[in-house]
Amino acid sequence: MHADAPGNLFVVAAPSGAGKSSLVKALLELDSHLAVSVSHTTRKPRGQEQNGREYWFVEMAEFRRMVDDGDFIEWAEVHGNCYGTSRRAVEARLAQGEDVVLEIDYQGALQIKKLFAHAVLIFILPPSWEELRQRLHRRGEDQPDVIVQRMENARHEVDQARHFDFVIINGLFETALFDLKTVVHSQRLRYAAQLRNKSAVFSALGLV
Repeated sequence: MHADAPGNLFVVAAPSGAGKSSLVKALLELDSHLAVSVSHTTRKPRGQEQNGREYWFVEMAEFRRMVDDGDFIEWAEVHGNCYGTSRRAVEARLAQGEDVVLEIDYQGALQIKKLFAHAVLIFILPPSWEELRQRLHRRGEDQPDVIVQRMENARHEVDQARHFDFVIINGLFETALFDLKTVVHSQRLRYAAQLRNKSAVFSALGLV
């Protein structure tokens, strides 16, 4: 991946139930310059999920083939299922000047940072362990034993927040969404980002 690609790359991670998907969805509705890269996964669709919208749903054999072919810029096994981010899709969008957001787990986020130094890593935290547990129960997608496992995994996942550039606490949704928008907007104003996107202005002012 080229560091001088004009687009910005945002990576959002969080433990299950912290509200990552809802925040990213709301952000995409508000920001027309932001595109989401749909991940591939071996897990089965939940509820109203559609192939190609929330995820590309593939069988394990197909996923393994894509890993072997180097199709993923990152991939990880989470809660017994595999998830991967298409290298081609991300690189093409960044090269076109689009800002891309990846909604992935912390393992993938740290892999992305090694490959793309300009990537902005954002971790979403719950306001408390009890609130996280209640959210997992309220969404009604998992059996009690699965929720226990998710809570155990969350303690390790939350500990990884120290490796991220920004941390947002999702207590009040509207506040967390404002914080997420602020991170995205401020990144677009960084010197390196402006230099990539406004090279003509920088050139005219003798800055390059």
